[in-house]
Amino acid sequence: MGGIGSGRRYQGGRNTTNDMQALDVRYLQRQGLLTPGRTSSLTWSRSDTVIGSIQITAHADQVILQYRHQRHNGPWQNLDYPVYLEKTHCNLGGLRTWFLCPAQGCGKRMAILYGGKIFACRHCHQLAYQSTREKPDDRASRKADRIREKLGWEAGILNPNGIKPKGMHWKTFDTLQLKHDVLVTQSLAGIVNRLRLFEEESVT
Repeated sequence: MGGIGSGRRYQGGRNTTNDMQALDVRYLQRQGLLTPGRTSSLTWSRSDTVIGSIQITAHADQVILQYRHQRHNGPWQNLDYPVYLEKTHCNLGGLRTWFLCPAQGCGKRMAILYGGKIFACRHCHQLAYQSTREKPDDRASRKADRIREKLGWEAGILNPNGIKPKGMHWKTFDTLQLKHDVLVTQSLAGIVNRLRLFEEESVT
């Protein structure tokens, strides 16, 4: 599997959490993969191509991770090490499971670890969130598309608004549609502004 720095790197910046293979303890718990004694395999894919795989063996207080790692076309390494688990009480009852980051000197309680030579928290891998790289108009467009998906409309802010989904209250629909339209206006204004700046730079 790809190591630290082997993913896509944002020009002039750090890798983001979207660039790395992620291991989410909440997913493992929902799928029953943290049942002591159970061994499971997970794979990561991009464009229908497998880009990484890992074997996970669960114990009461830890999971054992086994996988192969290659950095910058160097030799492959077989890695096999534990990641300890910790449980905390939820406010509404029950227990929540966390990873304890295995990076030396860390041990932070985390829901998600990111792959490299070892799976560690985003702080240890110095990863940025993808959303911090977005321009305001891109963020507005993404949020508008999320609303379109919720309403069952065709994706893309340049497409016309759809109709109210069956079973949705009119008040909810009107609120979502208004929020969508505001976000679309913000996104289009940002795009126009960027095009204007590009034209000015081309002239100069």
